[in-house]
Amino acid sequence: MHNKPSFVLFSHSQSSGVIPQTDVRWISESGIIDVFILLGPGPSDVFSQYASLTGTQMFPSLASLAYHQCRWNYIDQDDVKSVDQGFDEHDIPYDFIWLDIEHADGKRYFTWDPNTFPKPAEMLQSLMENRRKMVAIVDPHIRVDSSYKIHSEILSSNFYVKNKDGGDYEGWCWPGNSGYPDFTNPEMRAWWSSKFAYDQYEGSMENLFIWNDMNEPSVFNGPEVTMHKDARHGAWEHRDVHNLYGFYVQKATAEGLIQRSGGVERPFVLTRAFFAGSQRYGAVWTGDNAAEWVHLKISIPMCLSLGLVGISFCGADVGGFFKHPTPELLVRWYQAGAYQPFFRAHAHIDSPRREPWLFGPENTALIREAIRQRYALLPYWYQLFYNSHHTGQPVMRPLWVEYPDDVRTFSVEDEYLIGKDLLVHPVTDEGSTGVTVYFPGKGEVWYDVHSFQKHEGDQSLHVPVSMSSIPVFQRGGSIICRKDRVRRSSSCMENDPYTLYVALSSQGSAEGELYIDDFHSFNYERSKQFVHRRLSFVDSRLSSSDLSPDSEFSTSSWIEKIVIIGGRLPSSVTLTNADGTEAPLQFEFDSSLNVLTVRKPGVNAASDWSISLR
Repeated sequence: MHNKPSFVLFSHSQSSGVIPQTDVRWISESGIIDVFILLGPGPSDVFSQYASLTGTQMFPSLASLAYHQCRWNYIDQDDVKSVDQGFDEHDIPYDFIWLDIEHADGKRYFTWDPNTFPKPAEMLQSLMENRRKMVAIVDPHIRVDSSYKIHSEILSSNFYVKNKDGGDYEGWCWPGNSGYPDFTNPEMRAWWSSKFAYDQYEGSMENLFIWNDMNEPSVFNGPEVTMHKDARHGAWEHRDVHNLYGFYVQKATAEGLIQRSGGVERPFVLTRAFFAGSQRYGAVWTGDNAAEWVHLKISIPMCLSLGLVGISFCGADVGGFFKHPTPELLVRWYQAGAYQPFFRAHAHIDSPRREPWLFGPENTALIREAIRQRYALLPYWYQLFYNSHHTGQPVMRPLWVEYPDDVRTFSVEDEYLIGKDLLVHPVTDEGSTGVTVYFPGKGEVWYDVHSFQKHEGDQSLHVPVSMSSIPVFQRGGSIICRKDRVRRSSSCMENDPYTLYVALSSQGSAEGELYIDDFHSFNYERSKQFVHRRLSFVDSRLSSSDLSPDSEFSTSSWIEKIVIIGGRLPSSVTLTNADGTEAPLQFEFDSSLNVLTVRKPGVNAASDWSISLR
């Protein structure tokens, strides 16, 4: 039950003959330390070993990887409707709108304010018709109020944390005087999970998901703004289980969302507090940041650090929670957030409204483009999270993960890899006209995803930027699947066609993957309903083959276009179908960029096929 495990990670090359040395010191509040030594030898091995101990990242729904719009607080149902319409009016996609603590009746969680949200099911139904979703906050401090059903049930079941004298522990949080459920108690967690059932959480629907905040737990009048260390969780003091508290809150919430669907639907739960293994239950964000350039800058190493300990589904509040961002800072934060795993804008209640269209047409266009880039790349994000769920590999990675023998990558914190095939260097300095990008990999090539300009690996280059620039580069030797028809939400794009971006290596080859399922249920796991394809370009031939022949899933998505970067002008391009029939394909070649575009192969995304360049 104690919460003091330590993981010592060894993954280093000893080819130089020098044995690295690491000195580590631990201090345990309760005198208990478990040490796990993970020997590697490589970074990938360490991640797999760590995952075998703590579990892998939950495979999120596609929608949860899209854009989330949040603030403390949207005022009422009309406000939610207005914001929802505003995204459509300005042609900006989004998937989730969020409600903070003011939506509940007197901050009594699992309820709705009858004056501002009198018809929550009607509001949720309207969002569902637009193929969008909502997240509502449910915090683990419970208002002490005899008329509040949740409090009365916890009290009668004796589920509250106790003080050192055996009485119910009470502290001050958003609702005022509050009790704190003992989430270390399995019976308490089972009860909590049951409260998310549709007949228990009145007004909830299948497109309502949950945000667990303040779950460290936060106690405004407690020592260090948290629970007293001698509070009692059964036989344990709080000092022994503090770090587990938030872990168990998210676990019980996620299990409740799964149970309400009869075990069919994947949950989405965001948590602020976490522990080793929290990746199994949802997403984490970096907490209450501020609208400052330094907070944008540090969001990168913060998310990279979380990814290294298994928590790939992480992100920072876009725009900064506190204060008010300048238009330049807000645009740059959207551009960075679009290339981080969890993509949510959030703002403090005292911050002026900052929906994407409130900063003038020019900035609206820049923010729209950043969000649209996120949606176009959702197939790649989704495939990476599928792989992370199965292997424990981080989605957002420091450069040294893929280039462990290159000492120059060890200190790089202002750029990173998404998977192994996209290199991202967000602009995080005010007034910047350029960034210095390190392109790793001797003998490798990298292509600007916007201009297709080619850069050799194993060098640093100054890359000029404007306000519209998001420096992103695709690794030569990779194939990335995109959906370039961006619509109002990810759900609207599920059956749309794919475009394959084939970036050739110095040897003229490339490979990648395409993963498709229903994007929201556990059917991929329970009945192997998915498509997993291997894409390969070798000897001027692009082919698609089945990586999981024992799976079964049909899709109406097809291959609309193929863009081969770093290629040559062929005399002909021929499609060969699974039945052996052949057909010529139309193509264009840009000799200034060496980019070949093959239009409308028209093959189903789940089928076997090949395309030959002659």
